[in-house]
Amino acid sequence: MRFFKNPNINFLKYRKLLVSLSITLIIACVIVTIIQGVEYGIDFAGGTEVAVAVSKPIPTDQIRSAVTKAGLTDVEIKSFGEENQFLIRTIESTNAPELITNALTQAFPNENITILKVDKIGPKIGSDLRAQAFWAVFLAVIVMLIYLAFRFEFIFGLGAIVALVHDVILTFTIAVTLNNLGIVNLEVNLSILAAILTVVGYSVNDTVIIFDRIRENKERHKGMNFIKLANLSINETLSRTVNTVFTTLLALLSLFIFGGPVLQGFAFIMIIGIILGTYSSIFIASAFVIWYMEKIKKIDLESGFREVIGAKVE
Repeated sequence: MRFFKNPNINFLKYRKLLVSLSITLIIACVIVTIIQGVEYGIDFAGGTEVAVAVSKPIPTDQIRSAVTKAGLTDVEIKSFGEENQFLIRTIESTNAPELITNALTQAFPNENITILKVDKIGPKIGSDLRAQAFWAVFLAVIVMLIYLAFRFEFIFGLGAIVALVHDVILTFTIAVTLNNLGIVNLEVNLSILAAILTVVGYSVNDTVIIFDRIRENKERHKGMNFIKLANLSINETLSRTVNTVFTTLLALLSLFIFGGPVLQGFAFIMIIGIILGTYSSIFIASAFVIWYMEKIKKIDLESGFREVIGAKVE
Protein backbone atom coordinates (compact mmCIF):
# COMPACT_ATOMS: atom_id res chain seq x y z
CA MET A 1 0.00 0.00 0.00
CA ARG A 2 1.39 3.43 -0.95
CA PHE A 3 0.05 6.60 0.63
CA PHE A 4 1.82 8.78 -1.93
CA LYS A 5 2.36 8.05 -5.61
CA ASN A 6 5.14 10.08 -7.19
CA PRO A 7 4.93 12.95 -4.65
CA ASN A 8 6.52 16.28 -5.51
CA ILE A 9 6.44 18.27 -2.28
CA ASN A 10 8.92 21.05 -1.60
CA PHE A 11 9.80 20.01 1.95
CA LEU A 12 12.80 22.32 2.20
CA LYS A 13 11.05 25.48 1.05
CA TYR A 14 10.26 26.55 4.61
CA ARG A 15 13.29 24.94 6.25
CA LYS A 16 14.44 28.15 7.97
CA LEU A 17 11.01 28.73 9.51
CA LEU A 18 10.66 25.12 10.70
CA VAL A 19 14.18 25.02 12.15
CA SER A 20 13.46 28.29 13.98
CA LEU A 21 10.22 26.85 15.37
CA SER A 22 12.05 23.73 16.56
CA ILE A 23 14.75 25.78 18.28
CA THR A 24 12.10 27.97 19.94
CA LEU A 25 10.16 24.93 21.14
CA ILE A 26 13.31 23.29 22.51
CA ILE A 27 14.27 26.42 24.44
CA ALA A 28 10.74 26.83 25.83
CA CYS A 29 10.46 23.19 26.92
CA VAL A 30 13.93 23.19 28.48
CA ILE A 31 13.13 26.35 30.46
CA VAL A 32 9.83 24.90 31.69
CA THR A 33 11.58 21.65 32.64
CA ILE A 34 14.27 23.51 34.59
CA ILE A 35 11.72 25.69 36.40
CA GLN A 36 9.25 22.93 37.26
CA GLY A 37 11.77 20.14 37.70
CA VAL A 38 11.70 16.49 36.70
CA GLU A 39 9.57 13.96 38.53
CA TYR A 40 11.79 10.91 38.91
CA GLY A 41 10.41 7.47 39.51
CA ILE A 42 11.52 5.23 42.32
CA ASP A 43 14.35 3.95 40.09
CA PHE A 44 16.10 7.33 40.05
CA ALA A 45 14.83 9.16 43.15
CA GLY A 46 15.10 6.56 45.88
CA GLY A 47 12.56 5.84 48.62
CA THR A 48 9.56 3.53 48.72
CA GLU A 49 6.72 3.22 46.25
CA VAL A 50 3.63 1.26 47.27
CA ALA A 51 0.72 0.41 44.98
CA VAL A 52 -2.49 -0.31 46.88
CA ALA A 53 -6.02 -1.29 45.92
CA VAL A 54 -9.11 -0.39 47.92
CA SER A 55 -12.31 -2.40 47.54
CA LYS A 56 -14.15 0.67 46.22
CA PRO A 57 -13.07 4.03 44.73
CA ILE A 58 -12.07 6.66 47.30
CA PRO A 59 -11.08 10.29 46.61
CA THR A 60 -7.33 10.82 46.48
CA ASP A 61 -7.54 13.62 49.07
CA GLN A 62 -8.96 11.20 51.64
CA ILE A 63 -6.17 8.70 50.91
CA ARG A 64 -3.57 11.47 51.32
CA SER A 65 -5.10 12.65 54.58
CA ALA A 66 -5.09 9.14 56.01
CA VAL A 67 -1.48 8.45 55.02
CA THR A 68 -0.23 11.83 56.30
CA LYS A 69 -1.76 11.18 59.71
CA ALA A 70 0.39 8.03 59.92
CA GLY A 71 3.51 10.21 60.05
CA LEU A 72 4.86 9.62 56.53
CA THR A 73 6.72 12.63 55.11
CA ASP A 74 6.88 13.97 51.53
CA VAL A 75 4.05 11.72 50.36
CA GLU A 76 2.94 11.72 46.73
CA ILE A 77 -0.28 9.95 45.80
CA LYS A 78 -1.61 9.29 42.31
CA SER A 79 -4.30 7.17 40.73
CA PHE A 80 -2.84 3.94 39.45
CA GLY A 81 -4.61 1.78 36.91
CA GLU A 82 -8.23 1.39 38.05
CA GLU A 83 -10.22 4.00 39.96
CA ASN A 84 -9.72 2.10 43.22
CA GLN A 85 -5.94 1.76 42.84
CA PHE A 86 -3.39 4.25 44.12
CA LEU A 87 0.36 4.73 43.86
CA ILE A 88 1.86 6.07 47.09
CA ARG A 89 5.45 7.30 47.13
CA THR A 90 7.39 8.39 50.19
CA ILE A 91 11.02 8.91 51.20
CA GLU A 92 10.36 6.55 54.12
CA SER A 93 12.11 3.28 53.28
CA THR A 94 11.90 1.11 56.39
CA ASN A 95 8.32 0.20 57.22
CA ALA A 96 6.34 2.30 54.75
CA PRO A 97 4.13 -0.58 53.48
CA GLU A 98 3.05 -1.45 57.01
CA LEU A 99 2.40 2.18 57.94
CA ILE A 100 0.35 2.74 54.80
CA THR A 101 -1.69 -0.44 55.27
CA ASN A 102 -2.44 0.37 58.92
CA ALA A 103 -3.32 3.99 58.13
CA LEU A 104 -5.75 3.05 55.37
CA THR A 105 -7.30 0.24 57.44
CA GLN A 106 -7.96 2.62 60.31
CA ALA A 107 -9.32 5.35 58.04
CA PHE A 108 -11.53 2.98 56.01
CA PRO A 109 -12.40 0.06 58.32
CA ASN A 110 -15.16 -1.22 56.04
CA GLU A 111 -12.89 -1.53 52.99
CA ASN A 112 -10.41 -4.22 52.02
CA ILE A 113 -6.87 -2.87 51.53
CA THR A 114 -4.57 -4.86 49.25
CA ILE A 115 -0.88 -4.19 48.58
CA LEU A 116 -0.28 -4.67 44.84
CA LYS A 117 3.46 -4.03 44.76
CA VAL A 118 6.29 -2.50 46.78
CA ASP A 119 9.44 -0.96 45.29
CA LYS A 120 12.35 0.19 47.43
CA ILE A 121 15.61 1.79 46.40
CA GLY A 122 18.25 3.83 48.22
CA PRO A 123 18.92 7.48 47.28
CA LYS A 124 22.58 6.75 46.47
CA ILE A 125 21.61 4.01 44.03
CA GLY A 126 18.99 6.30 42.49
CA SER A 127 21.61 9.01 41.94
CA ASP A 128 24.01 6.51 40.36
CA LEU A 129 21.27 5.26 38.05
CA ARG A 130 20.53 8.81 36.87
CA ALA A 131 24.19 9.31 35.99
CA GLN A 132 24.34 5.96 34.19
CA ALA A 133 21.18 6.82 32.26
CA PHE A 134 22.71 10.08 31.03
CA TRP A 135 25.92 8.35 29.92
CA ALA A 136 23.95 5.61 28.18
CA VAL A 137 22.17 8.16 25.97
CA PHE A 138 25.34 10.23 25.46
CA LEU A 139 27.47 7.26 24.41
CA ALA A 140 24.73 6.01 22.07
CA VAL A 141 24.80 9.38 20.29
CA ILE A 142 28.62 9.42 20.06
CA VAL A 143 28.82 5.88 18.67
CA MET A 144 26.20 6.71 16.04
CA LEU A 145 28.09 9.86 15.05
CA ILE A 146 31.27 7.83 14.53
CA TYR A 147 29.43 5.21 12.46
CA LEU A 148 27.63 7.78 10.31
CA ALA A 149 30.84 9.73 9.75
CA PHE A 150 32.30 6.59 8.14
CA ARG A 151 29.08 5.56 6.42
CA PHE A 152 28.57 9.00 4.85
CA GLU A 153 30.59 12.19 4.88
CA PHE A 154 31.09 13.81 8.27
CA ILE A 155 28.57 16.56 7.62
CA PHE A 156 25.82 14.03 6.92
CA GLY A 157 26.67 12.20 10.13
CA LEU A 158 26.54 15.50 11.99
CA GLY A 159 23.18 16.32 10.39
CA ALA A 160 21.77 12.98 11.58
CA ILE A 161 23.05 13.62 15.11
CA VAL A 162 21.56 17.13 15.16
CA ALA A 163 18.17 15.62 14.24
CA LEU A 164 18.69 12.93 16.88
CA VAL A 165 19.52 15.41 19.65
CA HIS A 166 16.48 17.44 18.56
CA ASP A 167 14.28 14.35 19.02
CA VAL A 168 15.72 13.31 22.39
CA ILE A 169 15.53 16.77 23.96
CA LEU A 170 12.03 17.51 22.69
CA THR A 171 10.68 14.05 23.55
CA PHE A 172 12.02 14.23 27.09
CA THR A 173 11.07 17.84 27.82
CA ILE A 174 7.60 17.60 26.26
CA ALA A 175 6.86 14.48 28.32
CA VAL A 176 8.11 16.16 31.52
CA THR A 177 6.13 19.33 30.77
CA LEU A 178 2.90 17.40 30.11
CA ASN A 179 3.43 15.49 33.36
CA ASN A 180 4.02 18.70 35.34
CA LEU A 181 0.87 20.21 33.83
CA GLY A 182 -1.11 17.15 34.90
CA ILE A 183 -2.09 16.23 31.35
CA VAL A 184 -0.43 12.82 31.57
CA ASN A 185 0.76 10.75 34.49
CA LEU A 186 4.39 10.17 33.57
CA GLU A 187 7.51 9.93 35.70
CA VAL A 188 11.08 9.35 34.58
CA ASN A 189 12.13 5.76 35.32
CA LEU A 190 13.99 2.90 33.65
CA SER A 191 11.18 2.17 31.20
CA ILE A 192 11.25 5.80 30.05
CA LEU A 193 15.01 5.50 29.55
CA ALA A 194 14.46 2.37 27.45
CA ALA A 195 11.90 4.25 25.34
CA ILE A 196 14.29 7.17 24.74
CA LEU A 197 17.07 4.82 23.64
CA THR A 198 14.62 3.15 21.27
CA VAL A 199 13.68 6.57 19.87
CA VAL A 200 17.40 7.20 19.29
CA GLY A 201 17.66 4.15 17.05
CA TYR A 202 14.40 4.84 15.24
CA SER A 203 15.27 8.48 14.53
CA VAL A 204 18.67 7.66 13.07
CA ASN A 205 17.22 4.88 10.93
CA ASP A 206 14.77 7.26 9.23
CA THR A 207 17.49 9.82 8.60
CA VAL A 208 19.90 7.23 7.20
CA ILE A 209 17.26 6.09 4.68
CA ILE A 210 17.00 9.63 3.29
CA PHE A 211 20.75 10.24 3.26
CA ASP A 212 21.34 6.90 1.54
CA ARG A 213 18.86 7.90 -1.18
CA ILE A 214 20.70 11.23 -1.58
CA ARG A 215 23.90 9.31 -2.16
CA GLU A 216 22.23 7.08 -4.77
CA ASN A 217 20.68 10.06 -6.54
CA LYS A 218 24.07 11.70 -6.80
CA GLU A 219 24.89 9.29 -9.62
CA ARG A 220 21.41 9.21 -11.15
CA HIS A 221 20.98 12.98 -11.43
CA LYS A 222 24.41 14.41 -12.10
CA GLY A 223 24.42 18.18 -12.21
CA MET A 224 21.30 18.72 -10.08
CA ASN A 225 21.82 21.24 -7.28
CA PHE A 226 21.86 19.88 -3.75
CA ILE A 227 18.63 21.44 -2.47
CA LYS A 228 16.58 19.98 -5.34
CA LEU A 229 18.35 16.64 -4.92
CA ALA A 230 17.59 16.52 -1.20
CA ASN A 231 13.94 17.34 -1.89
CA LEU A 232 13.77 14.63 -4.53
CA SER A 233 15.27 12.05 -2.16
CA ILE A 234 12.83 12.93 0.63
CA ASN A 235 9.89 12.59 -1.78
CA GLU A 236 11.13 9.23 -3.06
CA THR A 237 11.33 7.81 0.48
CA LEU A 238 8.13 9.46 1.70
CA SER A 239 5.82 6.51 1.08
CA ARG A 240 8.14 4.14 2.92
CA THR A 241 8.44 6.60 5.82
CA VAL A 242 4.67 7.08 6.18
CA ASN A 243 3.99 3.33 5.99
CA THR A 244 6.56 2.60 8.69
CA VAL A 245 5.29 5.35 10.99
CA PHE A 246 1.64 4.36 10.51
CA THR A 247 2.14 0.67 11.35
CA THR A 248 4.43 1.45 14.29
CA LEU A 249 1.99 3.96 15.75
CA LEU A 250 -0.83 1.41 15.54
CA ALA A 251 1.16 -0.99 17.70
CA LEU A 252 2.14 1.75 20.15
CA LEU A 253 -1.42 3.03 20.48
CA SER A 254 -2.51 -0.51 21.34
CA LEU A 255 0.17 -0.65 24.03
CA PHE A 256 -0.85 2.75 25.37
CA ILE A 257 -4.56 1.91 25.52
CA PHE A 258 -4.44 -1.73 26.62
CA GLY A 259 -0.97 -2.12 28.13
CA GLY A 260 -1.87 -0.82 31.56
CA PRO A 261 0.10 1.66 33.70
CA VAL A 262 3.34 -0.31 33.44
CA LEU A 263 3.59 0.07 29.64
CA GLN A 264 1.74 3.36 29.15
CA GLY A 265 4.76 5.53 29.93
CA PHE A 266 6.97 3.59 27.52
CA ALA A 267 4.33 3.72 24.77
CA PHE A 268 3.66 7.44 25.27
CA ILE A 269 7.36 8.35 24.97
CA MET A 270 7.65 6.18 21.86
CA ILE A 271 4.62 7.84 20.23
CA ILE A 272 6.05 11.32 20.80
CA GLY A 273 9.54 10.22 19.75
CA ILE A 274 8.45 8.55 16.52
CA ILE A 275 6.39 11.55 15.42
CA LEU A 276 9.27 13.91 16.20
CA GLY A 277 11.78 11.52 14.60
CA THR A 278 9.82 11.48 11.35
CA TYR A 279 9.53 15.27 11.41
CA SER A 280 13.26 15.79 12.06
CA SER A 281 14.33 13.27 9.42
CA ILE A 282 12.35 15.16 6.78
CA PHE A 283 12.72 18.78 7.86
CA ILE A 284 15.72 19.09 10.20
CA ALA A 285 18.52 16.74 9.09
CA SER A 286 18.78 17.86 5.46
CA ALA A 287 18.12 21.48 6.44
CA PHE A 288 21.13 21.37 8.77
CA VAL A 289 23.34 19.93 6.02
CA ILE A 290 22.23 22.74 3.70
CA TRP A 291 22.91 25.38 6.37
CA TYR A 292 26.36 23.94 7.10
CA MET A 293 27.33 23.91 3.43
CA GLU A 294 26.06 27.43 2.80
CA LYS A 295 27.17 29.18 6.00
CA ILE A 296 30.20 27.24 7.23
CA LYS A 297 31.78 25.84 4.05
CA LYS A 298 30.57 28.75 1.87
CA ILE A 299 29.44 26.39 -0.91
CA ASP A 300 27.10 27.62 -3.64
CA LEU A 301 24.35 25.01 -3.58
CA GLU A 302 22.90 26.26 -6.84
CA SER A 303 25.89 24.67 -8.56
CA GLY A 304 25.89 20.99 -9.53
CA PHE A 305 25.67 18.28 -6.91
CA ARG A 306 28.96 16.77 -8.04
CA GLU A 307 30.69 20.04 -7.20
CA VAL A 308 29.09 20.07 -3.75
CA ILE A 309 30.11 16.54 -2.92
CA GLY A 310 33.46 17.08 -4.56
CA ALA A 311 34.23 19.82 -2.07
CA LYS A 312 35.80 18.23 0.97
CA VAL A 313 32.99 18.72 3.47
CA GLU A 314 34.44 17.66 6.82
